[in-house]
Amino acid sequence: MDSPIIGKRRIQFWFVVLASFLLWLLILYFFHSAPIVGKPGVNLVGDNLANSVNFGDSNSVLLPGNSNESVDRLPRKGNFPSEETEDFVEPVKDTNVKEVVVKEKNATENWFKYKPFGNFSAGDYGLENFDHVVVSERQVRLNNQTDLAENEVQFVSQVHNSETNKEESDDEVAISQNEFEPTGSLSMVENRNESITKESSNEYVDSDSDLCLGRYIYVHDLPSRFNENLLKHCQLLTNWTDMCLFTSNLGLGPRLPNLSRVYSKTGWFATNQFLLEVIFHNRMKQYKCLTNDSSLASAIFVPYYAGLDVSRYLWYSNTSMRDAASLELVKWLREKPEWKKMWGRDHFLVAGRITWDFRRMGKKDSDWGNKLMLLPESRNMTMLIIESSPWDNNDFAIPYPTYFHPSNDNEVFQWQHRMRRQKRRFLFSFAGAPRPNLQDSIRNEIIDQCRASRKKCRLLECNGRVNRCYKPVYVMKMFQSSVFCLQPAGDSFTRRSTFDSILAGCIPVFFHPGSAYVQYLWHLPKDYTKYSVLIPANDVKNGKVSIEKILSQIPKEKVRAMREAVIRQIPKVIYADPRSRLATIEDAFDVTVKGVLDRVEKIRREMREGKNSSFSYPEELSWKYNLFGTLGEHEWDPFFART
Repeated sequence: MDSPIIGKRRIQFWFVVLASFLLWLLILYFFHSAPIVGKPGVNLVGDNLANSVNFGDSNSVLLPGNSNESVDRLPRKGNFPSEETEDFVEPVKDTNVKEVVVKEKNATENWFKYKPFGNFSAGDYGLENFDHVVVSERQVRLNNQTDLAENEVQFVSQVHNSETNKEESDDEVAISQNEFEPTGSLSMVENRNESITKESSNEYVDSDSDLCLGRYIYVHDLPSRFNENLLKHCQLLTNWTDMCLFTSNLGLGPRLPNLSRVYSKTGWFATNQFLLEVIFHNRMKQYKCLTNDSSLASAIFVPYYAGLDVSRYLWYSNTSMRDAASLELVKWLREKPEWKKMWGRDHFLVAGRITWDFRRMGKKDSDWGNKLMLLPESRNMTMLIIESSPWDNNDFAIPYPTYFHPSNDNEVFQWQHRMRRQKRRFLFSFAGAPRPNLQDSIRNEIIDQCRASRKKCRLLECNGRVNRCYKPVYVMKMFQSSVFCLQPAGDSFTRRSTFDSILAGCIPVFFHPGSAYVQYLWHLPKDYTKYSVLIPANDVKNGKVSIEKILSQIPKEKVRAMREAVIRQIPKVIYADPRSRLATIEDAFDVTVKGVLDRVEKIRREMREGKNSSFSYPEELSWKYNLFGTLGEHEWDPFFART
């Protein structure tokens, strides 16, 4: 009698279990299919093939982390990845490269017929290139959320950085081409910045006149062909590199992820060393003492992108093409009432290439560069440039841009603190390549001495296809682990590597005073012994000195003091993010503006007194007058003897 009831209950029990199971499945289905508010989409980048990316062409076409480091260049139009990247890696083999390299080699040989200065050639153009963006970590998290309301252009890649994971291997993972996703239009953001700046400038004129007295700057509203249009056609800025990737973020370039923890958490970008004029212009838009009334201005800024302009025509073009924009610019300036006030002596301009790219003496198409800095109008202006001429008095060197662009003071203080605590396993290091075409180069001797020093020297060779010099992460890691960083001249006196080493708290070792001491007069201490070491290049070339022995003999207390001096210099050689302002720190921009204002005021005072200091000494002795204020004999005279 009871069995049918029991069977019925069993059926009901299993029906309830089945219904519950189906209900849970249904709940799980709706839970996983519904959008999660606030969670960005996540993609993992696997072992993709590297896309070839050129970082910039260069006078010496420079490694982003190793300036004036020319590498065997592979001239080609680069296709750029679309996601933010960590490192720079060698290009993928290109079957069409051989023909272009032959053409560039011929151009290089023609360039060497004219040597702009002494025993150093201003350009072994086309030998070295540090210009390829890839990641060398296995997993990258991409944040594709878009926020057009932000007053910035940024790449919204957020990199997965787990504190519990062990350090990743050195396997190189290239980023695919469609991974960079900018959040807004650069021109749109710049226009918004300009309108904000114009409004704020009027406010400063009205309310902060006392604070800005003697510091007002008027910015010429140049025709767009001199600046904005160059950025709109950024893919044409060089013969083989699409520079559009690096003009993002107001000239800072894409953000660098920090998977290897070489950088700090924020403020690091893959900045091209030739974008200084764009970075500087965008910083100027935020300058707190701008004025729309030129009669109030103590100085006048000319936002002409001279380096980007000439870079379009440095190779395979005639002189008229290279000179055209410069001649148009000075003609435009001459017709302005602001010019007639001091005939341009209160004007200043920033050019993001070395001086030799703007000092063409000859008229042949094979002669290098244009003649911007030789024009009479230009000689009246203050020309700011990443490397100046020791023998000319109208250009002044300011630091190359590094990869670090902080947004606030704490980012700088934290980085300085980290560099003070950094363990440094190597006595000295060198990142670079030989210069076989330069007779007086000491690169080979430095490389040989580094190899002979074994565990005391770390060498990062920048030649060949398998090349870690293409990756800022390796360059910065090496500098952070070294006490001294060797900075020999390359194709020209200066290197971006100098400022990367200072940023890493590594004491620079120079072999020619033209590499820093007579260059960055506003940004580096005049007493070079406080922050650097000078070893004469001839002594190294002739085998008279051992670099290891010289550096080993420096007392430890002296080394500590020098390192502290280097770390204290970090704020003065970096350019803050143009979208922000530092509160208590003066960065390279601030120091530069102060130097310009002081110089213009001195010129203005001399003009009132009927003096002209520019003719009070031979111009070829400019390096001596600017540095020491005297023209007497000096131990560095042999370094600057022009032959």
